[in-house]
Amino acid sequence: MNIIVTGASRGIGYQTVLQLAKSAGNRIIALARDHEQLTRLQLESRKVQPESEVIPLVFDLQQTSSYDDALIPQIKGHFTSADILINNAGLLVNRTFEQLTLLEMVQMLTVNFIAPAYLTKLIIPLMTKGGHVVNISSMGGFQGSQKFKGLSIYSASKAALASLSECLAEEYINKGISFNCLALGATDTEMMRAAFPGYNAPIKPNEMAKFIAEFAIKGNQYFNGKIIPVSTSTP
Repeated sequence: MNIIVTGASRGIGYQTVLQLAKSAGNRIIALARDHEQLTRLQLESRKVQPESEVIPLVFDLQQTSSYDDALIPQIKGHFTSADILINNAGLLVNRTFEQLTLLEMVQMLTVNFIAPAYLTKLIIPLMTKGGHVVNISSMGGFQGSQKFKGLSIYSASKAALASLSECLAEEYINKGISFNCLALGATDTEMMRAAFPGYNAPIKPNEMAKFIAEFAIKGNQYFNGKIIPVSTSTP
């Protein structure tokens, strides 16, 4: 399978690539800003399964004006088609609503919503029947879930990503491309520890990554246009 994973240099994204690399024949574009970490990921994945391929792609997803001319040509240089896109990259600034700057708002909305939306738009032409787009949201953006002070724009941007998943599933239903959204609960990542200092999340990144990888490969056989909460605790 040809797979693209964003936010692949750390945490859940890093571990998701490693999980996907366990299957021989998978070719995975690992996209993030950190070249050193992506190189480490590539080397580690070779130890996991030499017959899979992890392709590091260094790019800043906030540079949306460069997608057409810089990002997509690089992806097409490796893939003529794409089976799975996992929009995992995220940005969280934990600050009360009135303290947030406009720049911080724009950055979170860009990384958490505009970037995955636009990347999906550009990748869809590479997808054929059976393609699966998995958007990684948060329980903070899940309607009816408990909300937390300081996470207003982060949660709103993740809620927008969830709604987009529902809309695109309907729009592309006749083309056989599936869109699903996983609203993740507390996972022991750097971003989680920054948002909730002192809180011990019950799930490790590799555990959550195993679920995401399996869902990305098989979930579209059972789900389309669904927002699925993946959480054992609050937060």
